[in-house]
Amino acid sequence: MSKIVDAATAVASIPDGSTVGCVGVIGWVTPDALLKALGDRFRKTTAPRDLTFYFPVGTGDAQGIKGMDHVAQEGLMKRIVSGSYINPTDPLTGKRPELMRLIRENKIEAYSWPLGATMHWLREVARRGPGYMTRIGLGTYIDPENGGGRFTARSREDLVRRIEFEGHQYLFYPTWKLDTVFVYASSADEEGNLSFENEALVSSNIALVLAAKAHGGRVIAQVRQAVPYGTRSASEVRIPGVFVDTVVVDSSMMMTTGVKFEPAYFSGKRLPLSHLPPITMSADKIIALRAAKEVRKRELSIFGFGVAADVPLVMAEQGTFENGVLKDYWFTTEHGSYGGIVMPGWQFSANLNPDAILDGIYQFDAIDGGLCGFAALAFAQFDRAGVVNVSKFGAANPGAGGFIDIAESAQRLVFAGTFTTGGLDVAFVDGKVRIVKEGKVRKFVEKAEHITYSVIGGVKRGQSACVITERAVFEVTTNGLILTEVAPGIDVRRDVLDKMEFTPWKVADDLKLMDEGFFLTRPR
Repeated sequence: MSKIVDAATAVASIPDGSTVGCVGVIGWVTPDALLKALGDRFRKTTAPRDLTFYFPVGTGDAQGIKGMDHVAQEGLMKRIVSGSYINPTDPLTGKRPELMRLIRENKIEAYSWPLGATMHWLREVARRGPGYMTRIGLGTYIDPENGGGRFTARSREDLVRRIEFEGHQYLFYPTWKLDTVFVYASSADEEGNLSFENEALVSSNIALVLAAKAHGGRVIAQVRQAVPYGTRSASEVRIPGVFVDTVVVDSSMMMTTGVKFEPAYFSGKRLPLSHLPPITMSADKIIALRAAKEVRKRELSIFGFGVAADVPLVMAEQGTFENGVLKDYWFTTEHGSYGGIVMPGWQFSANLNPDAILDGIYQFDAIDGGLCGFAALAFAQFDRAGVVNVSKFGAANPGAGGFIDIAESAQRLVFAGTFTTGGLDVAFVDGKVRIVKEGKVRKFVEKAEHITYSVIGGVKRGQSACVITERAVFEVTTNGLILTEVAPGIDVRRDVLDKMEFTPWKVADDLKLMDEGFFLTRPR
């Protein structure tokens, strides 16, 4: 008997009080039809109620691919645990995602775990282990001494503990079962065998399936197409049908935000680099150009969301990868795409023209094992004590994503972002930068609102780190920040030191100018 049904039927038997896990990476591999069907069921029937949702990664864009926002309803959602949250405003409505409102207004229990923990925890659930134990995250916001990952006052349960084992401190994440999981694949046959031949990412699909089945849970898959049994090679099938209970086919689903289908994201074809989007002259471009100077050949380099993801694009624009040189640059993100070009914005997470795509759990084995020697990451706040914050600030609650795992495990770190934010306007004239309008929000603050990572702590362990902005570059030392470079046209006192809430440890005696070529509206 075929396992293929419609989405409403697939979610009709999910009971009150159960736990639902779901794959998804922004718009990528997001079973949006299933999440929508569950949200629609609650709107029509007020059932099921009081569900706990487990999203290893922020899922959907809260716009065309709403993802987790479909189920962000009081009464339906009691608790959410996620590695990240989708936070930007909708350009059409000007509103932030509904899930962010529920969190800000303390309407639900909300927790945010580092993405590596959300992935590796699934492995422990699948093997019926007592929990996941790690040193990654000690001293950060996920540490119970700093809140235990709670994002709302309603979140009272200790989902993470600090324990001692053989004389060392660890964070321990006890396991609990997943009753139903939503996964996403390219194809399924009537027996439920799932393949990923047309996907840019695998993410946590396999781990979610095994975690659910280990405790008698149910697996519902959304796929792009149904194929006859026996028409694919066994090596293409990544999830055996014996583990899949129900399949929903949605041939109209988007590949990701703004992309209906593009084989270049899984190298079903390869696009010339001339197809890459042009990069307009901006503060972000300046930052990416300067950060590109830190990238080395044949060093596995991982790029985070935000301006850091622009670095490979500006390198391509400069012609760095011509004549087959791209293969000498090893680029990846936290989601397992290797080689090719890291993409920015809503296409972030997948690479264009990749060489390989690694399962999400194994990708965090690689990250936590220190295999990514260089990392470029964004920052929202950087404080006097060397704490960087990207997880919770102002009205934004994005969580850390893979930031903590990456920052703690790389050898060389670049933190990239504008000097201020909230209305910053800069102009570029004759190779110089001019601050037309200063941002309302300072990013170099006396004390960060959230502890995502202690950069000075990492430097004390042997890491090297620098902070790159559109107007200044700092080296991070065990004593604090050293101002090492300023942009042409920038006044050190007026535009840098007076716009910080603390004084850097020192200004370098041989303070350098950033490369004038970065600031030319036409490359020289």
